[in-house]
Amino acid sequence: MHRRDLLKAALTLPLLPWALSPTVARALDAGPAAAGLRSRVRPGDPGWPTSAQWEQLKNAVGGRLQALHSPFQACSAQNAECQEALAQIKNPFYIGDQPALTQTSGWVDAWTSHPSAYAVAVENTQDVVAAVNFARKHHLRLVVKGGGHSYQGTSAAPDSLLVWTRHMNAVDPHDAFVPQGGEGRQAPVPAVSVQAGAMWIDAYNAVTTQGGRYVQGGGCTTVGVAGLVQSGGFGSFSKNFGSASSNLLEAEIVTADGKVRVVNPHRDPELFWGIKGGGGGSLGVVTRLTLRTHELPETFGAVFGAIKADTDEAYRALIAFTMRFYRDALFNPHWGEQITFRGGNLVKLSLVFQGLSQQEAEKVWAPYLAAVRARSDWHIHDDVQVFAMPARHFWDADFFRAHAPDLIRADRRPGAPRDHVFWAGDEGQVGQFIHGYRSAWLPQSLLDERQLDRLADALFAAVRQWDFSLHFNKGLAGAPAEAIARSRDTAMNPGAMGAFALMITGGESDPAFPGMPGDGPDLDRARHDKAGIDRCADALLKVAPGAGSYVSESDYFERDWQASFWGANYPRLAAAKRRYDPEGLFFVRHGVGSEGWSDDGFTRLRQNA
Repeated sequence: MHRRDLLKAALTLPLLPWALSPTVARALDAGPAAAGLRSRVRPGDPGWPTSAQWEQLKNAVGGRLQALHSPFQACSAQNAECQEALAQIKNPFYIGDQPALTQTSGWVDAWTSHPSAYAVAVENTQDVVAAVNFARKHHLRLVVKGGGHSYQGTSAAPDSLLVWTRHMNAVDPHDAFVPQGGEGRQAPVPAVSVQAGAMWIDAYNAVTTQGGRYVQGGGCTTVGVAGLVQSGGFGSFSKNFGSASSNLLEAEIVTADGKVRVVNPHRDPELFWGIKGGGGGSLGVVTRLTLRTHELPETFGAVFGAIKADTDEAYRALIAFTMRFYRDALFNPHWGEQITFRGGNLVKLSLVFQGLSQQEAEKVWAPYLAAVRARSDWHIHDDVQVFAMPARHFWDADFFRAHAPDLIRADRRPGAPRDHVFWAGDEGQVGQFIHGYRSAWLPQSLLDERQLDRLADALFAAVRQWDFSLHFNKGLAGAPAEAIARSRDTAMNPGAMGAFALMITGGESDPAFPGMPGDGPDLDRARHDKAGIDRCADALLKVAPGAGSYVSESDYFERDWQASFWGANYPRLAAAKRRYDPEGLFFVRHGVGSEGWSDDGFTRLRQNA
């Protein structure tokens, strides 16, 4: 399993005490369905826009309205569009360029990727305004897609109008940026403004490769900037620089009333706070984000390898030793990414570091490797390699082509930008069909010497059921105090700030878009896998009951999702939703305010409070 091939499933979290408070009761308004509540329309329903009305929208957006169909529709050997799609099915850049496709093709017993009825391929903010006003006027289901990486299927919905931001992808660095309204109140800082359709490879190329600075973003280069920031946003080096949302200085957003708002700590501060980790697509359409940039460390580096134990008893000891080594040597701002625990008594190392030379990193790992070699029942299964590189080249496509071509994959279509590459380890997730996925933040207290053996026992019990990874960069305990403080001033679950890692477990199979040739996914196998994934997570959660889950990497069937995703921040988010979208124009399943709608977002169940 690669870095993001590990997928997630349901955390059985107890409802937190605040969930019964009057504030949350008003936020959820769990009254019965009532006549007169306005639901959304589908094609063929009374009120669905006429051809003339669609033509008016098309004219308003400069002709950029298009009816959508899947490239796999009527798939055959003679269908050139279908054959091209099949040839490019493992190219995430190709999938992102198709408004009818999503980076995940579906999830067993949950959702399947189906295109919207129409899409506006927006190129400017006024295009977004036109689409939002049209959807509000005609009671349409509205969907927003940038990178299209949602595991939960939130960037697609049949019978909907899609706001497709792919072509709004400008990236503009600033030497000295001050948010509007902050003149004279705060010092200017280096920053970068990124439009909503840009991917992280676009941002990294401009900020790091070309500009020699660092912007906190995602590890997967084809993820959209806007979606990641709105969900919180972790990358390989978050343990030092905080979450992506904590580095947001200002945003432009189109709200449900069609207004364009520039939001920051001085203007619409509650809306600004809400989009910092409150989940994409619930409060408006973000069109531009401005993020703080940081001084670039001299080096980035990585450690890869695997250790194998001969027996279960030796493996249990290896797990405990590895976790103590993590606590004593790696639990600091230098280290990120993950250690994977796999069947076959294997510990797989896939870590990164920043601000250390290769010699310094090798010195950190020397005691661990010496201890492995000293035991006859532990063995180095894959050579443990430590390497460092100039940080400026970490996303430099030409550097990797010259020095490590096997680590990257490129968009090989004619005319593709030369910098459009992605990590080879991410190829498995492209087009994936999810069997199950679960995640949980593990509290720092489990690293205490009095707790660590309990943690090791739980890790051992969990891996007997299914493989899983500990993503250390996705828990902010151990980060600098300033980074934690900034991240705490976001809407994401506060539990992330006290967690040393995010546990992720899951499974997937090959792309399974409707209409593709073949028999489709093996649903019996998928359900069998899901059961093992659930047993794995449940075993580990015995030492972390009530642990929250990361909204972007979580179970589709998450119970008590308000508590899991946002903890005590949910009532405040619900209040922002009522203020800026009182009629519920923006809907994301298991998003803020979605309690008032059916799972597909078409049928209204209760009026907003």
